[in-house]
Amino acid sequence: MAIDYRRLLDWPVPEVRQTYSVRDSQLYALAVGLGADPVDTRQLPFVYEQNPQALPTQAVVLGYPGFWMKDPATGVDWVRLVHAEQGLRLHRPLPASGEVIGRTRVVGINDKGPGKGAIVYSQRTLHDAASDALIATLDSSTFCRGDGGCGGSDAPPMRLAPTPERAPDTVCELPTLPQQALLYRQCGDFNPLHADPAVARAAGFERPILHGLCTFAVAGHALLRTLCDYDPARLTQLQARFSAPVYPGETLRTEIWHEAESVAFRTLAVERNVVVLSHGRAHIERT
Repeated sequence: MAIDYRRLLDWPVPEVRQTYSVRDSQLYALAVGLGADPVDTRQLPFVYEQNPQALPTQAVVLGYPGFWMKDPATGVDWVRLVHAEQGLRLHRPLPASGEVIGRTRVVGINDKGPGKGAIVYSQRTLHDAASDALIATLDSSTFCRGDGGCGGSDAPPMRLAPTPERAPDTVCELPTLPQQALLYRQCGDFNPLHADPAVARAAGFERPILHGLCTFAVAGHALLRTLCDYDPARLTQLQARFSAPVYPGETLRTEIWHEAESVAFRTLAVERNVVVLSHGRAHIERT
């Protein structure tokens, strides 16, 4: 069954109401690598119950509607899809606990042609359940490698600028664990690509890969560490392109450039010297 442009564009992604606790925020922080340095007290608010705080990138796992593209009625070859790009804009700091509503919709499809795949653009808005106040806007694109030919030509919701060619101003290296993907899937993304070796091989990978959003969060951690002194209220925007998979256990090096209105970055898997996140841009609030 192939993608039907109009049907997928109008797909009724269910609204999600979610209550999350300080413990959930701690699990997320541990799953993306915080707490690796046991004497760095700046990380404690994210993994310890005294004065708890939430990481800005935790917004990507809240109000998540699940792996809805796995539904056969979408026409998507779900085994071959990959997360292509992700954007996050926080309209207010994310509390360490609360109740939120996630509203997700497909906002466009870019057909690359028969046999060449299609890019599906979606947007999720995250709202406070009590007041309906907007907390975050999340834009994402999914490259459906096994699809194409549906005829869509919608413009992407994000415009990603290329990485600067000069040497970076700042570099931050952070490790990942061999079991990192198994930890991260406990935050709600249960795509078997990140756990089942057979599914990973069917998708063309030698073994299960790390969730793109976990890589995204490690880059967010690098920015929070090097530019914000771990103040989550200062990191208000983050976007990047997923350019290559990460294998759990690799070291991720985030290279950072200071520009006039924003920060540019990219992230590499050190052991393979491969760029895994490109076209990165972030906004850091000044103190």
